[in-house]
Amino acid sequence: MREKQVAVAAQSGPVVQSVVRVLKFDVAIAGGSFAGLAVARGLAQALGPDIKIGVIERADLATTSAGSDSRAFAIWAGTKKILEGLGVWDAVSSDAQVVTSIEISDSNIDDAFRPSRVTYDAHTKDGSPAAYIVPATSLQAALYKSVANDSSISWIAPADVDGMLLGEYSSELTLRDGRVISAQLTIAADGRNSKLRDDAGIKTIGWAYPQTGIVARVKFEEPHGGVAIQHFLPGGPFAILPLPNNRACITWSADKDEAARMTALDDDDFLAELDRRIGGRFGAIALDGPRQSWPLDVRIARRLIAPRFALVGDAAHGVHPIAGQGVNLALRDAAAMIEVLADAGRLGIDFGNGTHLERYQRWRRFDSTMSATLYDSLNRAFAVDNMVLRAGRGAALGVLDRLPSLKDFIIAEAAGVTGDLPKLARGCPV
Repeated sequence: MREKQVAVAAQSGPVVQSVVRVLKFDVAIAGGSFAGLAVARGLAQALGPDIKIGVIERADLATTSAGSDSRAFAIWAGTKKILEGLGVWDAVSSDAQVVTSIEISDSNIDDAFRPSRVTYDAHTKDGSPAAYIVPATSLQAALYKSVANDSSISWIAPADVDGMLLGEYSSELTLRDGRVISAQLTIAADGRNSKLRDDAGIKTIGWAYPQTGIVARVKFEEPHGGVAIQHFLPGGPFAILPLPNNRACITWSADKDEAARMTALDDDDFLAELDRRIGGRFGAIALDGPRQSWPLDVRIARRLIAPRFALVGDAAHGVHPIAGQGVNLALRDAAAMIEVLADAGRLGIDFGNGTHLERYQRWRRFDSTMSATLYDSLNRAFAVDNMVLRAGRGAALGVLDRLPSLKDFIIAEAAGVTGDLPKLARGCPV
């Protein structure tokens, strides 16, 4: 970090000087999200003391309790390689649950028999696990710990960004406390409602769903065996994501009226409603953490870059959680950004001005747009409660279940081990 002080004189009246504290970095990252922390960690690893990074975050993650977050993520094989390359996988592995198989069903809540339409063996061609379920708190803590004591990274928190100026030679962020962050490049990792994306003049394409996302962590009486289950129910998808110690993260999308009714229930009635959707498969259940809910929408940035500015993670693409791929997309963004900036840094190229940012945009736009479209289509197709459509869906899923080569292809695509992948996602150093 390089720091200078600038004297500012009043434009009229007596001359009054105030001192503006300017902190100078090579790269400023606004938002201590999964993607933001991953970019900071990867750049510090790749370029060491030759790069100075500032991470600006509204919350002080060192003191903020993460216990209120009941979410868990499906970390697919390609993303696991990214986390291994960043040196953080070992810190989360003890909290990670291997997914042994994936079951998909399409039925009504009160159906007496709820058959699995498709069952996947959740392994890649080499026999290794295709996916793990990891608590959000474990992933956040591991990523934060990886950057907390790195001399190349300055943690600026708690801090709010009031404004941004993208100039010819630098980007400048003005903080609410009056400090100014100056950098060659600003990376916005501040979520799907990104203020900086709006300040940069980047428009989005998106819409709100008539659904609310609900998450709860539970403890089962009977072993879950590592099976991940996706029930496509009339109001939206309902997923059971297994966790260690016979726990699970329950996440589903319900229509707004049903979600409002559910969230208003006391714990006993809420668990009874959960059990209706689980179908009593794992015996008695108990809450193992707080419940959470939020409105669902999709928001895709029309561009991923602007002069001296770039988007990663949910700031670039907030998608429907139906396939649990949001954090995987975010970490692929991070891996691509790390690679293009590391290449630029080694050549002495200005981080905020060069063809490397165009390369990043081309690389990540297709993946994020196609993924958002696919998840939206799946949600719409399975949310329709119609007997004819359900019969058609059941027939299609039945055909899929009898095509092992197609199922292997789908698992490989979901696992993020195919296509034009960043080096970290291929298990290669940057």
